[in-house]
Amino acid sequence: MTVTIYHNPACGTSRNTLAMIEGSGETPIVVEYLKAPPSRERLVELLAAMGLPARALLREKGTPYAALGLDDPKWSEEELIGFMLEHPILINRPIVESPKGTRLCRPSERVLDLLDNPAPEFAKEDGEVIFHPGGSAEGPTP
Repeated sequence: MTVTIYHNPACGTSRNTLAMIEGSGETPIVVEYLKAPPSRERLVELLAAMGLPARALLREKGTPYAALGLDDPKWSEEELIGFMLEHPILINRPIVESPKGTRLCRPSERVLDLLDNPAPEFAKEDGEVIFHPGGSAEGPTP
């Protein structure tokens, strides 16, 4: 199975999601999207696969969202995508793609349903323990 994560290593949610993927035995393709932003076509594909409009993928905290006035409903889908391409920090993360689907994994445990062999429990960086009833007690299949 191929799993891809659009990742920001400075983000705790993104780090937890990556750790959950690796804990399932997967070696994901890691795209540090701030260093290698997706093309317009790729971003449109990701939005379509998640079934989200561009506005739902915008990140407000720690971004130029307010300075750009992106809360104004006047911005079209294409314009919002353009802002995300110009300022990749506006793209919320982490986005994970697997054969089981594509989703924005906020909170990080949203990734578990995208994995073949999720661990039955996972301790996040903040100490919160996530239990997954479909997880394999033996761990990932080699």
